[in-house]
Amino acid sequence: MRILLLVHGFNSLSQRLFVELRDDGHDVTVEFDINDGTLRKAVELFAPDVILAPFLKRAIPADVWQNHLCLIVHPGVIGDRGPSALDWAILEGKGNWGVTVLQAKAEMDAGPIWASETFPVRRASKSSIYRTELTEAALVAVRKAIAGIQTPEFTPRPLDYSAPDVTGRLREAMVQADRRIDWANDTSEDVLRKIHSSDGVPGVLSNIAGKSVFLHDARPAHGLTGTAGEVIATSGTAVCVGTKDGAIWIGHAREPKGEATFKLPTTRVLSGSLTEVPEIPIDAEQGYQEIAYSERGPVGTLRFDFYNGAMSSEQCARLLAAYEMALTRPTKVLMLAGGSDFWSNGIHLNIIEAADNAAEESWRNINAMDDLAEAIIRTESHLTIAAMGGNSGAGGVFLARACDLLWMRGPVIVNPHYKDMGNLYGSEFWTYLLPRHCGDEDAQRINQQRLPMAATEALSLGLADAVFAQSKVDFDAEVAKRADELANAPEYADRLRAKSDQRQADEQEKPLSAYRDEELSRMRRNFYGFDTSYHIARSDFVRKTKKSRTPVTLARHRDKSWQQTDRKAS
Repeated sequence: MRILLLVHGFNSLSQRLFVELRDDGHDVTVEFDINDGTLRKAVELFAPDVILAPFLKRAIPADVWQNHLCLIVHPGVIGDRGPSALDWAILEGKGNWGVTVLQAKAEMDAGPIWASETFPVRRASKSSIYRTELTEAALVAVRKAIAGIQTPEFTPRPLDYSAPDVTGRLREAMVQADRRIDWANDTSEDVLRKIHSSDGVPGVLSNIAGKSVFLHDARPAHGLTGTAGEVIATSGTAVCVGTKDGAIWIGHAREPKGEATFKLPTTRVLSGSLTEVPEIPIDAEQGYQEIAYSERGPVGTLRFDFYNGAMSSEQCARLLAAYEMALTRPTKVLMLAGGSDFWSNGIHLNIIEAADNAAEESWRNINAMDDLAEAIIRTESHLTIAAMGGNSGAGGVFLARACDLLWMRGPVIVNPHYKDMGNLYGSEFWTYLLPRHCGDEDAQRINQQRLPMAATEALSLGLADAVFAQSKVDFDAEVAKRADELANAPEYADRLRAKSDQRQADEQEKPLSAYRDEELSRMRRNFYGFDTSYHIARSDFVRKTKKSRTPVTLARHRDKSWQQTDRKAS
């Protein structure tokens, strides 16, 4: 089938559908919902069998849905209507929620139902649930809907609120008054639920340390108590705020007005407002732990759960110190497990954007990433594993590939390219790692294509060494089993020796320092050169500037060569 993905932005759900539907054999192209005219032109150029809208912020124009099958992927159970579906589900503590694929009609979210799927709602942020459970359910529901389109006798069901399985209802858009935190009376669980229902957009507006800010990235502060609504401690970049029955950590915040209206570490946003507040070390049991090390027999595991997978210069340095500490332990295998939602997305664009000198901070950040990647590549005392259970992008992918083995969870999507960030060249030793694992031809393909990649494709290209498990629980269990087998294998010593020999041979052929210098010379031009494309793209990305066009890499229907080929084929 010819499927036109109509999206407000190419988010995690849109990318997963794009990859999976193409793997299913469908002809898929993407159009950003810029205005009615661009959509009409896209429909004219592509002549889709169905327009699929997994992420929209406005209605499809009537002349489009009246003349073409348009299916909306709504993040709610059957009967749910309104723009804040998942927000309400989390705020109200729903145990189960769902996704409904419905046909666009004049009345929003009230068209015929083509498919639906439910999922359990765990205690997590909206963005985390969206990119995991909701995305999985949406993929199932979309495949059901496509099967229905391909079945002549199938008829979508009308929305009937008298039906026993119709449990949703029309809800207004959630506003800040609905999310408001009553610090004196809300429990920690209440506060967490309110912030979780708003993360990452729009956040909860509240007054902290005398400053009005949007709150994001909330976690329980186990064992800590203090005056409700007051900042009682800091730890790293987070602040701890007291509640009625305990306390919570707030890792990120956003100013409601001004130049920097994007998320930054809370201590930075509240800088100047935090006086005489005790500091808890980040490695303390009660601290705000982004990095954690554990051991199980001969296997050490280093977890780094950085918000949205972004790694600042300081976070890279702390992770490098933790990595070097882990190498001193009497283990055989060291596993880098990343975070619960992302393994890594590379340098921290928000912190770079907020820096007094963005070029200088970019340079500092990429060098800190390279320091970490180089330490992993040069490790000869352990076998190293990147256990990628969450999505990853840009330098984060190549940081993972610096390990001896890269294992991916089946649903993981990676974006192993930099070029959409203003033609950024990239570093993290990709010019060494990609040809070594993938070959020269596929290395160029990976770096140039600018498209999201499924774990199975990464495996076929040599970017990954193994792909297994669907759920995170199953993945973690299988990773632990395989890592233990690797550490206890009879050939472990031979494998470690062969790794060392190969590294020394590679070093003789071309030193790692040469790869690094060559990559960084290109990056320096990106950061300091006359071409400001990187700085413009970064600012647009961080500030969520509305797209003015869809890249031809996604909108194939706008590619002249594709149009000529398609005309010949038809």
